[in-house]
Amino acid sequence: MNTTIDTAVIVIFSAFVLGIGMLFARTGRNLKSFFAGGEAVPWFIGGLSLFMSFFSAGTFVAWGSIAYKYGWVAITIQWTMCIGALITGLYLAPRWKKAGALTAAEFIRERLGLTVQKVYIFIFTLVSVFIKGSVLYPVARLVSSSLNLPLVPCTIGLGIFMIAYTAVGGLWAVMVTDILQFVVLSAAVFILLPLSLDRVGGFTGFTQNVPDDFFGLLNGEYTIGFILAFVFYHIAYIGGNWTFVQRYTSVDSPKSARKVAFLFASLYLISPVIWMLPPMIYKVINPSLAGLDTENAYLKICQLVLPPGLLGLMLTGMYFSTSASANTALNVVSAVFTNDIYKGLINPNASDKQLIRVARGSSWLFGLGMIGIALLVPAAGGIVEVVLSISAISGGPLLAPPLWALFSKRLTSRATLWITGIGLFVNLFFKVLSPWLLGYKLSRAWETAIGVGLPLLLLLGYELYQRSRNRTADDYLKYQATREQKREDALLQAEQPEEAAAIRQQNRFGLQVIAGSLVFTAVMLFGLSLLATSGAGPTAGIAVVILLAALIPWRAARKVKLYSDLQQAQKFVNADNR
Repeated sequence: MNTTIDTAVIVIFSAFVLGIGMLFARTGRNLKSFFAGGEAVPWFIGGLSLFMSFFSAGTFVAWGSIAYKYGWVAITIQWTMCIGALITGLYLAPRWKKAGALTAAEFIRERLGLTVQKVYIFIFTLVSVFIKGSVLYPVARLVSSSLNLPLVPCTIGLGIFMIAYTAVGGLWAVMVTDILQFVVLSAAVFILLPLSLDRVGGFTGFTQNVPDDFFGLLNGEYTIGFILAFVFYHIAYIGGNWTFVQRYTSVDSPKSARKVAFLFASLYLISPVIWMLPPMIYKVINPSLAGLDTENAYLKICQLVLPPGLLGLMLTGMYFSTSASANTALNVVSAVFTNDIYKGLINPNASDKQLIRVARGSSWLFGLGMIGIALLVPAAGGIVEVVLSISAISGGPLLAPPLWALFSKRLTSRATLWITGIGLFVNLFFKVLSPWLLGYKLSRAWETAIGVGLPLLLLLGYELYQRSRNRTADDYLKYQATREQKREDALLQAEQPEEAAAIRQQNRFGLQVIAGSLVFTAVMLFGLSLLATSGAGPTAGIAVVILLAALIPWRAARKVKLYSDLQQAQKFVNADNR
């Protein structure tokens, strides 16, 4: 490993990404443009951004650890995300767009009331800070280990850098970085995979030297019960997590929202196979890793086979994919705080300039909280334990009731609070108190099944009970009246030509920045191919592919401009006809 070249790549690419955030410093005119891209984000950008928001270094560390220890089951687990996204695309994403709310918290307030919204905002903020703080830890560990830097200062420095461009640029800054990291990580893995296979004598050498059950769909504690529970969990998580809902509401129509989820599903059908093979291959090279050391399997194979500079590129991709995931959460937590707490409860008459200041300040506040959590992850048992435990405890109780409310006219605010409270209490009891008081600990499968299944059973029981009484919730009737009033207000309000033009300009600019970022990445890969002692051909070939891919957002940007010109021409025609 050439540390100097890898460090140079990390510094150059990081400076470039921070520069991207600065480019969007003045594009957010109001909350709608800052947090939702003016509700005109192209669906393919939203889909790729959603995919990368789900991605992080934890994917390489946590799932990479499972892939190293148990093999193919790591891919099986991630395929549950594909199923969850398919269900979301068919039923949930269009519903969120039709709801007409800027954030999921706004929908909860309108449908289930202010008290439920306050409780959910508190729980969601707490859970988001814990989960996204925990995924900052693995990338800090990767960078510190590979570049011989102290872990704690590395965690703090990376965390501060992580939140800088989100606080500055809003949703478009996050999405541009999402797309860039998707390209960088894909390029690095497509170079890593053939080099890894070559090291073990090709695919045959790989398959003949792994344990007999290594390619089983199920393995170890990851049983059929766990997989089925994880399917239901990911339906709730992908369909109802507030960070992902933002991707469905920031596009222009329910049809586009459906496409966002379907693109995510197709990417998660293919990508786990490509992402998880390198740590599985490392099992052949070095089968002796144990305990938390298995979390380093991905880093070890990268250090072993990647040529100079590409390890730095891989680490940068891992870091910024983690940033993408954490920044999406930051953007949404900030949106909820600004839109639903500050504007909704503290200062309803705040100006757009005040709201943008609060949005950026709250991004820093919550980001610092994430850094604090990241520093505590090692004491909690490692990234796999933290992420799966938090998901099992909070996923069902927090996400299932609002999703149910998208379809139900019988669910009340009181029932929602009871179901959420019972679910959280039972999950916390079995996770925290039962092992201590009773000496009994649930298996991973039962932990996930109860965490997701109990809220669903309670919701179904309540729905059937209310249906037998032919009751419609007062909350639902108020929600219908509110939606009708919003439709009437939207029809009465004349379109602001200046704001519409500014939103088109912002979105066109975002697409142009994506195109330029891809060109920059291609040039960097061309340069690294000249320094490579191995893999020069694949590196240069992927650079060509990325350069050609830059044409996609560039042409999309031109279409945004042409659309604006056509609208202007139509106005002249209408004026002539009068």
